[in-house]
Amino acid sequence: MIDLKEIKNKIITKNNLYCLIIISIIFFLDRYSKLFILENFTEDTYYFNDYINLDLVWNIGIGFGLLSSNSSLLYNLMSLIIGSVIIILIYVGLMSEKFDKLIYSIIIGGALGNFYDRLSFKAVPDFIDIHYSNFHWFTFNVADIFISIGIIVFIIKSFYKKN
Repeated sequence: MIDLKEIKNKIITKNNLYCLIIISIIFFLDRYSKLFILENFTEDTYYFNDYINLDLVWNIGIGFGLLSSNSSLLYNLMSLIIGSVIIILIYVGLMSEKFDKLIYSIIIGGALGNFYDRLSFKAVPDFIDIHYSNFHWFTFNVADIFISIGIIVFIIKSFYKKN
């Protein structure tokens, strides 16, 4: 039988509160950066330096523009899958150990930022364009940075995990 008190004690902890704060900070950093770009960006590309441009692109796909399509069915299906993955990550993050909670919090904070945009704008504003000469990496945003950092740390940690 499910012991609700045990679940409540596992969910309402100091570490989970810290993770909620981390998620909130990442979400609001992402929101602030996107709102700043949307309010102050002109049609021209802003050349920050020889390697970084700010160039607003509306991403209707998933990470880095993958699976972009004009199909509203595909877009809604991908949004449903992304929302489900976020819910699973929240659950796994709540039940995980301290360092894993941090990793999941970083990923969730970024994922919530992009998911919010998917629901609000029907696209995600990407604006950071890193390039060298004529080679351009995918255009991305602050949420993508945190998602990528979380995934990279998770992968590196998995190499050192003993179980």
